[in-house]
Parts: sequence; C-alpha cells; structure tokens
Amino acid sequence: MKHSAGLARAYRASCYFAGEHAARIGQRAPALDALLRRWRVVEGVFMAAGNPFSRRMAAGWNARRHVALRERLRALPHVEGKGGAKRWWEAHYFIGICAARGKRLARLFRQNAMVALRRGAKARLIWVF
Repeated sequence: MKHSAGLARAYRASCYFAGEHAARIGQRAPALDALLRRWRVVEGVFMAAGNPFSRRMAAGWNARRHVALRERLRALPHVEGKGGAKRWWEAHYFIGICAARGKRLARLFRQNAMVALRRGAKARLIWVF
C-alpha cells in the first residue's frame, strides 16, 4: 500500500504517550526505556485499534476495538496511553513486545503503522500495510 506524504508527516508530528511518559519518532525516550527494563523486554510498540487505515470512525466503534485489543494483551505487559497531535488523538497501548510480533497484531486491527521503541534507541515508525 502506498502511503501519502501527509500521512507520514502526521505520524511523525504526533506524540505517543504511555501513561505519563512520551515518545516521538526519531527521538529517544529514557523513561520508556526504564519501563521496558522493568518489564524485562527489549522492545515495545505503540498501537491503536481504532480508526482502521487512518479513517476516522465513530467513538463507540473505536472504543469497542480498543477493548478488543486490550483482551488480546492480557498476557503481555502493557500500559494504556494515547497518540496524536493537534485535533487528532486516539487511544493507544504501549505493549512490551518485539516489532515483528507487534506488526502481526497491528494487521489484525487494520492499522497503517505503529511506533516501535527499542531500549536505548530512537522511536521509529513502522508501516504495517
């Protein structure tokens, strides 16, 4: 799937929160590194379940998808958060899993992309579709 330059800019302009800790694409996030260490994992991903393929959906529909994602995360370390910028914000989870596994999960929820953060490295955008 081809991605528009505007969509890529929107992802890069966004801020991704895991609880009170924030990450931005292309920057390190020491507080989230500490969280990953506490979870005893090397990598984590920010992922939403609503607004598939970046198409705005009704709030109730998005809320049900968020609950469905939370159900899939029961056995994984995760924290609720949000991501966005300006007028577009959506519920996210920061999940203690590797990017490859996160990508498979993001496909199930028809997400265009996710943000991955490896301990000690800069957050990066990963296209899913």
